[in-house]
Amino acid sequence: MLRQLDIRDMLLIDRLSLSWAPGLNVLTGETGAGKSILLDCLGFVLGWRGRADLVRQGAAQGEVVAEFDLPPGHPARAVLADAGIEAEDGLILRRTVSPDGRRRAWANDRPVGAELLRAMSEGLVELHGQHDDRGLLDPRGHRALLDQFAGSAPLLARVRAAWGALSAARKARAEAQDRLAALQAEEDFLRHAVAELDRLNPEPGEDAALDTRRRALQAAARVREDVARAVQALSMQGAEGALRDAQRWLEGAADRAAAALEGRLDAPLAALARAAIELADAQAGVERAFEALDMDPAELERVEERLFALRALARKHGVAPDDLGALAGTLRDRLAALDGSTRDMAALARAEAEAAAAHAAACADLTALRRAAAERLDAAMAGELAPLKMERASFRTDVSPDTPGPEGADMVAFTVATNPGAPAGPLNRIASGGELSRFLLALKVCLTQGTEGLTLIFDEIDRGVGGATADAVGRRLRRLAEGAQVLVVTHSPQVAALGAHHWRVEKRVVGDTTLSTVVPLAEPDRVDEVARMISGDHISDAARAAARALLAA
Repeated sequence: MLRQLDIRDMLLIDRLSLSWAPGLNVLTGETGAGKSILLDCLGFVLGWRGRADLVRQGAAQGEVVAEFDLPPGHPARAVLADAGIEAEDGLILRRTVSPDGRRRAWANDRPVGAELLRAMSEGLVELHGQHDDRGLLDPRGHRALLDQFAGSAPLLARVRAAWGALSAARKARAEAQDRLAALQAEEDFLRHAVAELDRLNPEPGEDAALDTRRRALQAAARVREDVARAVQALSMQGAEGALRDAQRWLEGAADRAAAALEGRLDAPLAALARAAIELADAQAGVERAFEALDMDPAELERVEERLFALRALARKHGVAPDDLGALAGTLRDRLAALDGSTRDMAALARAEAEAAAAHAAACADLTALRRAAAERLDAAMAGELAPLKMERASFRTDVSPDTPGPEGADMVAFTVATNPGAPAGPLNRIASGGELSRFLLALKVCLTQGTEGLTLIFDEIDRGVGGATADAVGRRLRRLAEGAQVLVVTHSPQVAALGAHHWRVEKRVVGDTTLSTVVPLAEPDRVDEVARMISGDHISDAARAAARALLAA
């Protein structure tokens, strides 16, 4: 229940403090006096989205403070507990706004955001505005209203979860079908490419190894030619033969002319002997080197053929030679996916069918709940319409099949007949403006039954009615307020006279500033206010007498 509302520097209000009470609270005043400003300020502190220009002209900051009683088990207590905020005896909400639009909020002196305010407001205040009947005229909102009456939130959550699972299963199967179609389109390529890669069987690092071997073989071929020439140059046909010839010739000369040479050839012959030994060592080393350079003439051809095949296949697939092995693995996986696609598609189809069955079962349960709730709502509405001078009207909730979706498989429509024997039809075609207001009031009463600790605000719910009908609306509001707190903004003297607490919204001019204020009315002031509502600015004795009669009724 709303206990206190303090407003400072908001719109046309400079300072205002209102203490609210249980029962039926009525607010009256001239059109334009500022009754809607109170609702704007209350909506602001509750985090509702509204107008931006809230700060009073010339003020540094606007502020609204609302104090609520929270009975045990009130939904707002759970919201506060989740946010780590204590709520002992009640809840104090405070919210400020600066001229540049910056907003701050507190709940029991703890900073909070607008989302938390809105979450708490769902259990604190329910506002039924002047244009709520527009929502009543829109069949798209009827299903949500019936679900609210039925208390179908848990089952609706199950339907939405089942729909989410079904949507995911359908998406998975569609994506798999697309992948399968793409794979089937390239099946010939995949099989040829995998076979080609399997035949070549590339290994990581093979390109670099083959290139190194090829260069070594090419270099060895060129070096072997030079070493072969060196072997020939050192052989008997080259240096060795010349050296032996020199030795033989000198030895012969030394033998034939030993006396004449006097040993002069001994040193050269000794040097040639040593040279012959060194030449023999060099010749042996060169021959060993030549033998080491011996190779298979076809090896270079084989290495080059393998190397060129790797590089050609890499160019074909647009990858580096070392990535051919990874490419082969990828293509094999795609080919395996294609080969296993029939089995996978069957599994996905089964999963989709199971999800569809689960959704259908949840929808069937929700349909049954809605049909049962529709019967209860129709009966409850019949009980509410009679006190509102619509005892001859009938209200029916039609639940018909609809395309299955996240909200179930039902279409819900409210139809009415305002006179016996008249055909039932949509509200906007059958009911007048005053009848719409009463249908809305009756429906709101049905939907809020059993709601504890909720403040109900009706903003001109009685528009379009007068006389005995307005009196009936007021009496239903008063009965509704017997177990709750109801705030009514009204222009109807019949409704105002039935209030347990009465406030008048006034507008006054102070200097060059227009201000709105709210004053509580005692009994004499109530007589004048109700009389004004009856007769206008000129309050006659007859109007006062009529007002007294209404207040005494």
